[in-house]
Amino acid sequence: MKHSVLEKQNNSKLCFVCGINNEFGLKASFYEVENNELVALFSPSKFHQGYPGRLHGGIASTVLDETIGRTILIKDKNIWGVTLELNLKFRKPIPLNETVRVVARLTQEGSRTFEGTGEIVLENGEKAVTAHGKYFKLPLDKITDKEFKEDEWFNIKSKSDPREINI
Repeated sequence: MKHSVLEKQNNSKLCFVCGINNEFGLKASFYEVENNELVALFSPSKFHQGYPGRLHGGIASTVLDETIGRTILIKDKNIWGVTLELNLKFRKPIPLNETVRVVARLTQEGSRTFEGTGEIVLENGEKAVTAHGKYFKLPLDKITDKEFKEDEWFNIKSKSDPREINI
C-alpha cells in the first residue's frame, strides 16, 4: 500500500546510518509518512556485508535501532531516543545493492521513555528482520552540543526524494 510522504527528516555529516559524508556509511534517508510511520531507505554495498552478498546482521540491527529511535521525532523534533533495549528476529537474508526499506512506528509513550517496532522490508515485500525497542527520551541539547545542531544536523531535499512510499 502506498503512503504519502509528509516530511523528510534531517541527516548528519558523519553518522554511520544517515551521514552524507561517511564514506562507509549507509547514507539512509528518513521519511515521515501519512500513517505516522517512519521509513528509512538505503542501499547496502559491499562495505556492509557479513556473509558474501548479504548485509551484516549488526548493521541490520543498527539501522533498525536508528529508525525506531527516530520515530519520536515525528511528535517532537527536539526529543531523541536513546536505546535502552532492542530485540530482533532475523527471518531472511538481506541482499546487497538493492533498495531496502526500514519501516518503524511508535507503539507506546510515557513521560520518560517510549517503545516502538520496526522491520526491514525487502524489495519483494518480505520482512527480513523485525524488531522491538525501548528508548529513553532526551532533548537534543543533552546529547550533543550547539555546533552539532548548527553544523551537523540538516535537511537535504532532493529531486529523487519519493512523494509516496510503498509499505
